[in-house]
Amino acid sequence: MSVQASNLESEQLPDPTGVTAADPSKVAGQSPTRLAIGRFRRDKLSMIAFVVVVGYLLAAIAAPFLVMTGVLDPQSFNNDLIDGNSGGLPIGHLGGVSWDHPLGVEPGTGRDVLSRVWLGTTFSLSIALSATFIAIGLGTVLGIIAGFSGGWTDSIIGRAVDLTLSFPQTLMLLALSSLGVAFVASFMPGGPSDDIPNGFYVVLVLGLFGWPGIARIIRGQVLSVREREFVDAAVLLGAPRRRIYFKEILPNLWAPLLVTFTLTMPVYISAEAALAYLNVGIHPPTPTLGNVLRSSINYSSADFLFFFAPAFLIMIIVVSFNLLGDGLRDALDPKAAR
Repeated sequence: MSVQASNLESEQLPDPTGVTAADPSKVAGQSPTRLAIGRFRRDKLSMIAFVVVVGYLLAAIAAPFLVMTGVLDPQSFNNDLIDGNSGGLPIGHLGGVSWDHPLGVEPGTGRDVLSRVWLGTTFSLSIALSATFIAIGLGTVLGIIAGFSGGWTDSIIGRAVDLTLSFPQTLMLLALSSLGVAFVASFMPGGPSDDIPNGFYVVLVLGLFGWPGIARIIRGQVLSVREREFVDAAVLLGAPRRRIYFKEILPNLWAPLLVTFTLTMPVYISAEAALAYLNVGIHPPTPTLGNVLRSSINYSSADFLFFFAPAFLIMIIVVSFNLLGDGLRDALDPKAAR
């Protein structure tokens, strides 16, 4: 029996932190954040998605500077590269691919496809990022208030969530687009046909209709956090509600907020592309991934590369953000066996 007991003691069960029990010193001095980073780095698929997302963000930030320095030229017409006898198709194979135009040129105008797609990532990122911040900001504040206060406050916010979710978001956005853009333009520089009012209208609609799901997630987290000792101590010491919300509860919600952010971004990137197809949002000649894709649909068979470039980029961005969100969710779960 003693031999069997010693054998059982020598056996080591897998550690959910991913560090073997043979070297306990590696676990003893590590914070939960470092353990989560270690789990995330061991997930190869999530690391690839992280690299792609970082590359996308850096490319989107660099695009306006590349346009100003002349490296990218998304607006110049190259009529000499267009065949007028073929309905405006580019001259050459694969949509006019050359060293000067690695992705070819735009049918009918001859504008460089690479420059337009690259600069389009900047505008699409700006719209998706702004809408995400609005949705997460509203959802977080209302979710904290509902989860901590309870009672009639929780009921009112809950009914507001149900009411917002019941609206047909896409139909309302289309039906009220002209009126909404004109209303936004009255408070901003430019007219209803300018880029800023049209882009800001899309941001407002996506953000104002996107907060209910986030509020529900945050409310569920707050119901658990509010029972913690440090929250009880703050209440007993007479701390104001604002301090309890933003100094005690909010710092303990960073993990679900981070995951929610990475999973909301691709939704709004896809939404911008879908709305551009419905002629809502920023219009050409200012490029976004959505309106470049919309312009390419008419040439999807005659000039496949022009259609493939923005569609493939949207797919890669959306998949990468989703994989990054899944990887962060698994890494931040202390029970994840990775």
